[in-house]
Amino acid sequence: MENISFKNTTDGCTIYAAGDIDLSNSHELRKTILAALKSNDTVFVDLSGVNYIDSSGIASLVEGLQFSKSNSKKFILSKPSAQVTAIMELARLDQVFTII
Repeated sequence: MENISFKNTTDGCTIYAAGDIDLSNSHELRKTILAALKSNDTVFVDLSGVNYIDSSGIASLVEGLQFSKSNSKKFILSKPSAQVTAIMELARLDQVFTII
C-alpha cells in the first residue's frame, strides 16, 4: 500500500487508502480502522485510490465492519475503485457493507 492517512471531520473520521492492499500491509489498514472506530462513532474508508486488494485486505475491512456492528458504530466504504468494486461484487460483499 502506497499510503494510508486519515482525517477527522465533523461527520467522523475518513481513512484514505491508496495503492495495493495485500498481505504485506493489510495489518496496517486493520490497525488504523480499529483505532478510528474506537474513537469515532462513524468511520469512512475512502478506497478510490486502491489499485488492488487481496483477501487479507478484504478481511481487514470485514473485521472493521464486525467491530463497528458490535460497538454500535457506523462503518462506511466510500468511492471504491473499479478493481475494489469488482472484488466486492464477486464476493457479494457489496450487499454486506454500506458503500457510498
